[in-house]
Amino acid sequence: MLNVGVLGAGHLGKIHLRLLKESKKYKLVGFYDPDTKTGKKVAEEFGYTYFDDLETLIKSVDVVDIVTPTLSHFDCASMAMNHGKHVFIEKPITNTLEEAESLLKLAREKKVKGQVGHVERFNPAFSAVKDSIDNPMFIETHRLAEFNPRGTDVPVVLDLMIHDIDAILSVVKSEVANISASGVSVISNSPDIANARIEFENGCVANLTASRISLKNMRKSRFFQRDAYISVDFLEKKVEVVKMKDAPKQAGEFDMILQNAEGVKKQIYFENPEILPNNAILDELETFADAITGDTEPVVTLEQGTRALRVALQVIDAF
Repeated sequence: MLNVGVLGAGHLGKIHLRLLKESKKYKLVGFYDPDTKTGKKVAEEFGYTYFDDLETLIKSVDVVDIVTPTLSHFDCASMAMNHGKHVFIEKPITNTLEEAESLLKLAREKKVKGQVGHVERFNPAFSAVKDSIDNPMFIETHRLAEFNPRGTDVPVVLDLMIHDIDAILSVVKSEVANISASGVSVISNSPDIANARIEFENGCVANLTASRISLKNMRKSRFFQRDAYISVDFLEKKVEVVKMKDAPKQAGEFDMILQNAEGVKKQIYFENPEILPNNAILDELETFADAITGDTEPVVTLEQGTRALRVALQVIDAF
């Protein structure tokens, strides 16, 4: 088991603490929070060991799990790496691209592993179909949330849209060619609703919408590729996979056949991939443990987290 310490005891930090305590791949040593009052309260309520000194906790563990506000990600991660510790960092990886690139360099120098908490990569619906997403040419995503003051210290692009940016970058095997976007501040001082169009060098186009002022929650992505349409509902954990193949010479009574203007006939059929229930946060933490003990590449590398941040910041710059 790997000794792990958690930095940050807020809403998400408490979830990480609970899951790490239950995990068979980690031994939870304790946690740090700069707010002593909060730290002592969480320790008394849940029985976790509270460290009032950040460096003391870092020295006591093999892995540092950073669940602090984005502004402190770089300082926390660089301190951990300088002590030779592996780091799991909640998304976005850092506040600036320069900080992210510095962490990449430091991780290589110190020979430590890092993973970024893009949890939707572990969503069971996405996991069920990601291998079927092959050279998509049009992608549409909607990530809508009801208003919650938590997270409004950053633009909606870094709060919500970055989840879809990372998922798209993981399946589109091409570099970004152009980005256009618009964002509007309604309640917060930073944009609360945004739309972005990302064009890739291979011709793929992704249209992304994110809002944190909606009346209902929605987290859907649709992927269109040659002879296939794949829909992923990240919220309901459901998928739709509609595919086409050359129609048989003798169609069955219930076969769905389409004929285009050129007379080519295609048969429509549906696939129902198995969706295996899971705890996505626990999975991302435990696959990181596997990467450390097996000396393999984490599922969401620091490089991938940096790329997602780079594109997200380009979207913001395009407003």
